[in-house]
Amino acid sequence: MKTLLPKFLAVTVILAMLPVLAVRTDAKPATKKTKYNVLFIASDDLRPELGAYGVKDIKTPNVDKLAARGTRFDRAYAQYPVCNPSRSSLLTGKYPTQTKVMNNNDYFRKIDPTTVTLPQYFKNNGYATLRTGKIFHGGIDDPDSWTEGGEAPDPNITERGNPNYKPKPIVNPDPDEVEAAQTQGAGIKESNSDRIIVLDGEGEKHGDYKSATRAIDYIERYKDKPFFLAVGFVKPHSPPTAPKRFFDMYDVNKIPLPVDFGTTPHALPGAPEISISPRNADLFIGRESTPELSREMKRAYWASTSFMDAQVGRVMDALEKNGLKDNTIIVFWGDHGYHLGEKGKWSKAYSLYELGLRVPLIIAMPNAKGNSTSRVVELLDLYPTLAELCGLPKPKNISGESIAKLLKTPTASFDRPAYSVTVFGKSFGRSVRTANWHYVEWDEGKSGRMLYATEEDPHELKNLSEDPKYAKTVSEMKALLAKMP
Repeated sequence: MKTLLPKFLAVTVILAMLPVLAVRTDAKPATKKTKYNVLFIASDDLRPELGAYGVKDIKTPNVDKLAARGTRFDRAYAQYPVCNPSRSSLLTGKYPTQTKVMNNNDYFRKIDPTTVTLPQYFKNNGYATLRTGKIFHGGIDDPDSWTEGGEAPDPNITERGNPNYKPKPIVNPDPDEVEAAQTQGAGIKESNSDRIIVLDGEGEKHGDYKSATRAIDYIERYKDKPFFLAVGFVKPHSPPTAPKRFFDMYDVNKIPLPVDFGTTPHALPGAPEISISPRNADLFIGRESTPELSREMKRAYWASTSFMDAQVGRVMDALEKNGLKDNTIIVFWGDHGYHLGEKGKWSKAYSLYELGLRVPLIIAMPNAKGNSTSRVVELLDLYPTLAELCGLPKPKNISGESIAKLLKTPTASFDRPAYSVTVFGKSFGRSVRTANWHYVEWDEGKSGRMLYATEEDPHELKNLSEDPKYAKTVSEMKALLAKMP
């Protein structure tokens, strides 16, 4: 069967390489007299598999509508392929090597109590900062960041970081081992993350539906005061979950599988074994992902995505109903990438591949028209960008750079590389991306390295790092990697 996903990946990468005509916009950064609101929407484990990103078979009308009047970033990257380190990086404007947050149990404020987060910065500048759903990692909320909606962090959270931290091998037990022996075919336990859940009704009892409802309440109560409203949706994070009508949107027999599909996680020939965890962390834990089951699971992921999209629509409708559409910047983002069978992998953990780190990112300014940009950007760039767009003083002690100019001129010069890191067992991986190349080192190259030509090889199938013809490119990318903070 001829699949659609390879076409999607190829198309989006090609889009990323093509020049984009600048689209005129009347939107300007806020003045001291007029402050924009910010609606800050997150989706967990969401890859750029949306209608707005070229996947016509997936139903995401509300995000697509947002993209039609905003700027779509075709090459936005997370700084870590796991929730907490990635979110901590975005919300502090610092790389994981600076926050020292390298796993889901690290709490950035225990490591550095002086940190000023993105919402906290807005709070300090006169905004009401409001949270509903997952913004920081589950159990690691930050009350100092919020006017309303903040919760005390879980007291059981530990942190391994310290002020003198330097990247080094860290023992990080693989969480899959706990479940691996328990998930064999139909024997999947009720508590396991790779079961498929069909909700009753419209999903009113689900956390994401409730998060949208709470966001609507915030909008109605705070509409007369500048606000920074953060809405965090958990879906499509495992277990894939949605009401039945969202499953019914998709014919399982037409669900595409990737060109490098496998039934179990495996590194491709020429790539270091460490590049792919031999066990999945979220889906198909300890069992094979046959083509038939894989299509069922992917349909469930798509249904979860459509369910999340419906909640986005509810919040955006409330914004318009309350007359705030023309005074609110909307940001839609994913916290890291995700594999759905590529190289046999069904999760995000430890992956420094394109699919492990590339995320959807859309920024919609009031009174702007839709456009897109192929410039390489990082999630931590959102901190200084939103400060600039809202007319706030330039934040200090952060590593991100404002991408505000790309909203007005998508083809504007922006030549910063994108950096990402991960800890895998005892190994430390680092990644750097430019417009044309993606380079990865594991343990400074001792455990392997990878080089991919992003335009010619969008699926990252051919590792060029050991090809003598690309020695100069490897040297140049290695030098860029050395500049990572």
